[in-house]
Amino acid sequence: MAETYTIRYQAENTYEHPVIEATWQFLIVPEENETQTGVEIRFENSAGAPWELSTNGFGFAALRVRNRYALQQIRFEASFRLTKTPVNPFDFQGQPPPLFDPETLGELPFRIAFATFLKETPLTCLPKDAEAFCLQPGAGLLENLQALNTWVYQTLQYTPGVTHVGTTLKEILDMRKGVCQDFSHLFIGIARRYGVPARYVSGYLHQGRGFFGDAQMHAWAEAWLPGLGWVGFDPTNNLLAATDHIKVAHGRDYEDCAPIKGILFGPGSNESRHAVEVQSQQ
Repeated sequence: MAETYTIRYQAENTYEHPVIEATWQFLIVPEENETQTGVEIRFENSAGAPWELSTNGFGFAALRVRNRYALQQIRFEASFRLTKTPVNPFDFQGQPPPLFDPETLGELPFRIAFATFLKETPLTCLPKDAEAFCLQPGAGLLENLQALNTWVYQTLQYTPGVTHVGTTLKEILDMRKGVCQDFSHLFIGIARRYGVPARYVSGYLHQGRGFFGDAQMHAWAEAWLPGLGWVGFDPTNNLLAATDHIKVAHGRDYEDCAPIKGILFGPGSNESRHAVEVQSQQ
């Protein structure tokens, strides 16, 4: 049975000195796709600054706000409503999961087609001497990736506050701690090392289900399986992405999917706080 999801996003930015002019981009609007339909958007800010809906470089909806007056604090509030149909991550419509075949994944046409999600980025680059999970040739690719999902889940301890948006995989593997962003980067880095296209996904996770990462925007990964397409893996919770995962956007890593970016004209530091609430009803 389809469920109606209501999402409330709040952010507050405080600046040390008045900001003369500022522009913000919010990548927080749920994607319209086969399982997420009828997305309704409400957005406002305490400065009454005008906003518009545009599209980012990967084709996802972005809210852009521009303020031309001096301010030291601004609050943003967005609410979204959508219908989500049930998702069975193991329903492959009769297609058998493919084997992990490095030769097939290494073919030039395949690598060209998926080049964007095969290249290392600063946030998904594995240290050359890192002792990490190994995919097993001849075994099922889905089975391998599920084992990788479990390995990341067991290797890292979910610990808010110990990493930041620029933390590298070397630092994460040294600490063995992180949040959903770090779990996802590690999964993606290992998948790409073995020639499996993988991309970073940002979105929302239903609260109250006992999952990690459900008090704010969540992150997981999608990997391409020949014959099956993109399949979502949530290493933070050791499961495949399903009905409780509401996708907003995907990209090469966090930098492509940051929920808020801004250009500010003014001196001094700033502080940002945000909160997310997700509710559902059949």
